Amino acid sequence: MPYARQLARKREAVARLFAEFDGLEVAPVLGMDMPLHYRNKVVSPFVGVYDRKARRRRILCGMYERGTHRVIDSSECLIENQVAKAIIQSVRQLMPKLRIEPYDEDADTGFLRHAQVRVGHASGEVMVTLVTRDEAFPAGKRLARELVRRHPQITTVVQNVNTRRTNVIMGDKERTIYGPGFILDELCGLSFRISSRSFYQVNSEQTEVLYRTAVEMAGLTGEETILDAYCGTGTIGLVAAKGIDGKPGAKHLIGVEERMDAVADARTNARHNGIGSAEFFSDDAGAFMRRLAAEGGSVDAVFMDPPRAGATPDFLKAACLLAPRRIVYVSCNPATQLRDARYLCDHGYRLDTLQPVDMFPHTEHVETIARFVLEG
Repeated sequence: MPYARQLARKREAVARLFAEFDGLEVAPVLGMDMPLHYRNKVVSPFVGVYDRKARRRRILCGMYERGTHRVIDSSECLIENQVAKAIIQSVRQLMPKLRIEPYDEDADTGFLRHAQVRVGHASGEVMVTLVTRDEAFPAGKRLARELVRRHPQITTVVQNVNTRRTNVIMGDKERTIYGPGFILDELCGLSFRISSRSFYQVNSEQTEVLYRTAVEMAGLTGEETILDAYCGTGTIGLVAAKGIDGKPGAKHLIGVEERMDAVADARTNARHNGIGSAEFFSDDAGAFMRRLAAEGGSVDAVFMDPPRAGATPDFLKAACLLAPRRIVYVSCNPATQLRDARYLCDHGYRLDTLQPVDMFPHTEHVETIARFVLEG
């Protein structure tokens, strides 16, 4: 489908979904100039199969067939970063030479489960994460050296150990084989530290569009206290605190995130960018907002970027109790955003802006940013 038609179709879908909000104009979708090879994170499983025709074992890597754990072998993909894809192929080529066995999830045997490659959009730094079944990795340093020799863009190689029989890719234990164990990348004029398990948007170019638009919707003047719920490593909140294109940012940023490792990264990112007006807490965002409201505290704006399931009723109730003047809601699932919009509009807010952003060209997915203004 021609890309312009993709964007029009996504706007039509969002408009139909939010049609119950009379007078709400859905803006044209913000798309990409060059919508190819945009995924900066490539993840591939490895599986061994016996090729009867060639009478030898082969290693497959690529993607899972939809709804299955059958690996579709692929050496290229029009939406994946080409450097990352080439590194995945090199891992496969080196495995037999270094006697590294692919993992068999049915038998729970073998060694290398997945490889994840992340590429810094602005920095060009590359992190390779090798997910293994066991901790001992005799060939780890040799593999890292050979990968760096073939791909000098690689700045760090990390081993992640996942001993469980699970569909979850990453385990809890890690060690750095080569380099610092993280990469740096720039977003909206800020530098961010990205580790193997950090949440970081996979389309960096459109993430800048998404964050700039969200911050502009908040209408900051330099005097506001803002709350970044579901803050992860602090990206959108720190962009809002710093301000964009010379415009003022927030006076004070509060970030809330349940995962301690993400909070640690957020604090590091704040220090790294010289943002002293930011503080981050490891807590449930709903519980945090309830306590803040009970203590008489307040914020001027809330940024929220929940998972696909949307916000919980407890979170929405707490947000309305805290009663910020504006809520900027970034959603990766417009259907659950619609459900949450109904709740907010039934409890004192008005939905006045809805902006779709095409984060994933050539898929049916679309993200939306909604602004809610407190009535009265």
